Amino acid sequence: MTSSETEQAHSLEGQLLVAMPGMSDPRFERSVIYLCAHNAEGAMGIVINRLVESLTFPDLLQQLDIDNSNVDETIRVHFGGPVETGRGFVLHSSEYLQDSSLQIRDDVALTATVDILRDMANGQGPQHSLLALGYAGWDAGQLDQEMQANGWLTVTPDPGLIFEPDLDEKWNKAIGKLGFDVSKLSGAAGHA
Repeated sequence: MTSSETEQAHSLEGQLLVAMPGMSDPRFERSVIYLCAHNAEGAMGIVINRLVESLTFPDLLQQLDIDNSNVDETIRVHFGGPVETGRGFVLHSSEYLQDSSLQIRDDVALTATVDILRDMANGQGPQHSLLALGYAGWDAGQLDQEMQANGWLTVTPDPGLIFEPDLDEKWNKAIGKLGFDVSKLSGAAGHA
């Protein structure tokens, strides 16, 4: 196996990170993060279960001088993470792709252009989408260290969970996919 193949085999790209109950960082307490990239240089993901309370999609469009007269009011602006909070990202179903889109899995892509926001405003965007400001980022090896310290669990996602509108239940549903009782989880790291 080449080093690239080994890296790809150990990549968590396209997986969900689920914060352990004892997560000490309040920015990530009970967070569910979709990992868009994970390699030797670091990791990048979008928090999928938190909103930016002070900003609506029509407000965002107005700030960007995009017509918001026919906009879908059900589109919400999520807190994608604490890095570059002024930058927008759309995690979406992959039937919609632009040249600049990053296809993460067969069914999920990420696009960070104003064009996707215009298309969403006009009802021509992806079938399923999650608009986020900011992202969660880790330097080389940092995420792996946090996982070894029992900060995160990984869960294989499904589009229903990623794009589920009930944000309060995403953490519970993600933990539930693992098949065990969350009250039995410990935040203490152990070694066999």
